[in-house]
Order: sequence, then C-alpha cells, then structure tokens
Amino acid sequence: MLDPTRLRLLREFAEHGTMTAVGEVCGMTSSAVSQQLATLEREARVALFERAGRRVRLTAEGRRLVRHAHIVLNAMDAAEEDLRSASTPRGPVRVACFATAAVHRLLPATAAARTRHPGLHVIVYELEPREAVEALRDGGCDLAITFTYSLIPEEPPPGVTRRSLAAEPIMIAFPVGHPAATGEVDLRRLREESWIAGSRGTTDHEMLNRACALAGFQPNVIHTADDYALVLRMVRAGLGAALVPELVATVVGVPDGVVLRPVSTIEITRTTHALFRTVTPAVSAVLELLGD
Repeated sequence: MLDPTRLRLLREFAEHGTMTAVGEVCGMTSSAVSQQLATLEREARVALFERAGRRVRLTAEGRRLVRHAHIVLNAMDAAEEDLRSASTPRGPVRVACFATAAVHRLLPATAAARTRHPGLHVIVYELEPREAVEALRDGGCDLAITFTYSLIPEEPPPGVTRRSLAAEPIMIAFPVGHPAATGEVDLRRLREESWIAGSRGTTDHEMLNRACALAGFQPNVIHTADDYALVLRMVRAGLGAALVPELVATVVGVPDGVVLRPVSTIEITRTTHALFRTVTPAVSAVLELLGD
C-alpha cells in the first residue's frame, strides 16, 4: 500500500523539482526526502525517477502517480475537513426553559454563542419544568432547563441525562415591618401566617406544603400566583408571605416594601438542571455556555 505521507512528498517534488526544495517546504533534509521517495519507488514497484544530467526528474510512471496522488490526497483533505466540520457546533438547538433561568442563564449563553459559535442558533421556548420535560421526551426540544426542590426529589425520565447547573436557597418574602422579618426566620413561628403559593398542582405549591409540614403545621394558603413579580407585589400589598428562590431578587428585583429573609429551621434549595437525550456538538456547546 502506498504511504500518503510519501505521496505528499512526491506531489511536492512534482511542483518544486528538487529534493532540496521539497525538504525546505516540508521541514526535512534533502537526504530524508530522497530516502522517503526511494521507499515510495520500491512500494510502487516501478521507476518513478530518472537521471537527467546531475539532476533527477520524474519518469512517465512518476508523473502518472502524481496525478493519482492529487486525487487521493485531495480526497483525504476533504475527509478531514468534513470530520472537523461535523465536530463544529452549528445549526439550531431548541431549548425549553423556565422564565427566571432564561433571563439569568440562557439569554447570556445565547448572546455568547453568537461570538464563540457563529454557526450555532439557539431557539428559546419558555416552558415550565414539567412541560419542558415532556417537550424533550416528545422531540419538541433538544435541551430542557428545569428545576427541582430539595424537599421534592425527582429523577429524570428514562433515557434522559440530567446535569446540575446551580443551586440556590429558598427565601421567605415579607412586607417591610412584618414582625418575623428580622434575621433568619424560624418557619414554626409562621403557623398563623397567610400565604401566597404557586397554583395548586405545581411543585411550588407542594414545596410550601412540605416545608410547613416539616415545621409542624399546614399553611393557610389564601392566594395563588405563578409569576414571581406578581407574588412579590402581592406580598408588598400585605396579602401574605411567600417562599421564593433567591434568584428572583436578581432576575425580577425586590420591590420597595418587600424584604427576603433566609429560613433557619429547614434547609430548602432549588437546583437548576439541564436535561438532554443526545449530546451533539451543538448541544455540548450550549451546555458549556450555560455553565459559564
């Protein structure tokens, strides 16, 4: 079998005409070039070179092999380029994501992708975690950004890989002046409190129920809302207290008249995850950007 490296040297000889010139182009000594081409001649089992005075030139068979070398080497170069192209992040990546993570994590990642990976196009769908997981399972997205609460452990569906991105504490939102809104809050002191919770059937609602159960009481849920900006304004209006992730302060902003306080008696955290079924170069690039 003819060696591709030696075929490249033959092609260079056909272009430059001397062993010395080939050596300069390829970073080799002329003696090393001569030895490699002599080996190629033995592999080809025909005379590739002939003497022309003090110089060496290609024979008819040598010129014929040069033509084949061009075809073979061009095909090899094209194959390498195709493989490099296949590993380059490109094309659309559909990402289903809940709102606060979209603002805090996905949108910056999307902006960074334009600079780092110009061929990559991130498509954003705002979906709550359960909807996002369903979209991933049904092929409606390539990547799902979800969250879980420490009080409600959940495993990813079969065939889905989950990667944790960040964890944050859950805080209690009070109106300014609330007697319990000083330092860390003992949840057991709030058994008489009115509460604002997520809609019934959501993990937010269940998280409040479980936290209060661990504190020894059932929460008196008066109002329900799923928009954190609305929840915080309801707190400011004196409609009740609420449990909210710490990230809400960064993404939504805490309005005047509202304070966030940590919980002292029970550790409650929310962890943001990236879920995916298949790792492509594009999905891998988005995962890397989400982790920055």
